[in-house]
Amino acid sequence: MHESVLVLNANFEPINICSTRRAVSLMLAEKASLIANGRGYIRTARLKIPAPSVIRLAHMVHRPRPHLRLTRREVLRRDNFTCQYCGRRAEELTIDHIIPRRLGGRLTWDNVVTACAPCNHKKGGKTLEEAGMRLLRQPKEPPSSAEYRFGRSGASFVEWEPFLQGW
Repeated sequence: MHESVLVLNANFEPINICSTRRAVSLMLAEKASLIANGRGYIRTARLKIPAPSVIRLAHMVHRPRPHLRLTRREVLRRDNFTCQYCGRRAEELTIDHIIPRRLGGRLTWDNVVTACAPCNHKKGGKTLEEAGMRLLRQPKEPPSSAEYRFGRSGASFVEWEPFLQGW
């Protein structure tokens, strides 16, 4: 009952991920309909309900285009949990400002990267040139596409793929 379900707007645009329990309650209240059942059935005393993996809302929900918030988790995800100076995948990564805050560096997508502790210590409060370091990849804001937002959530399913592409 706690598995992830992709929620589509009335126009089939992916807008959210919810639990199976929430999806079933939306279906029983006739606020959503089943699009894909990839998990069998949920049995109650009187009903046999398909366990949804994708549902579609009955009415259109108007909302602005989403933008990803700049959080530690999103920076780690954008950089694929890899140090952007040495390329090492480490469990303990830090967030490093390319232009240090003391020199006017802002907290923006193109000024923060993930760094392992040794690289962050080596760079310290210096610029890249002063520290003699280079970035493996130039940082930029990740796309706010549905495929990026929901596809790498750790709960992606084969049934979701056709709905995530193109948004």
